[in-house]
Amino acid sequence: MPVIDVFNIKREKVGELELSDYVFNAPNKPYILHEVVRMQLANRRAGTASTKGRSEVSGGGRKPWRQKGTGRARAGTIRSPLWRGGGVVFGPKPRKYVLKVPKKVRKLALRIALSNKLRENQMMVVDQFSMERIKTKDFLQIISDLQLEGRILVVTNGRDEKVEKSARNIPWVKVLSTEGINVFDLMKYENLLLSQDGVGKIEEALGK
Repeated sequence: MPVIDVFNIKREKVGELELSDYVFNAPNKPYILHEVVRMQLANRRAGTASTKGRSEVSGGGRKPWRQKGTGRARAGTIRSPLWRGGGVVFGPKPRKYVLKVPKKVRKLALRIALSNKLRENQMMVVDQFSMERIKTKDFLQIISDLQLEGRILVVTNGRDEKVEKSARNIPWVKVLSTEGINVFDLMKYENLLLSQDGVGKIEEALGK
């Protein structure tokens, strides 16, 4: 069973935490991560791109000139795709990009992503992560005290408005609640910062 150190926000060790072997020791399967990230990115697409074909653009109701005798090429409408202002050939139309992955596979991908963070020493657990006021400077001081560098994903147990608003102007930090944790963000951000009670919530959600 994996064991991880628990720190306070001053990076002082205050204890140890036994982690669920089922959740935090899953074997790495890159193809599972790929499938779920692909699903997440596809489902974010709006699918609203749209163009008009020759039958949808305005104008072009009559033949621009007679068929023969002008010396010019034959033309039946000024809205031909060959003409400026004409229709678009095989252009995009509104569509759904939704991909579906079984719930069990999505949970497995989360366990794999969390296990990889633990194996690569990119995961830190603090006894509690809370702030007295909404202040970006205070948030940055906590990150500095914890000696975290690079992109950081902070996962709190439930929504914490003070933490979220303090971090929202920092481009390399993202704050999520345990309910919002996902594979794409776990892979995008180098460091994972969890609260101790948040770990319990994750294990409850992803456990057997």
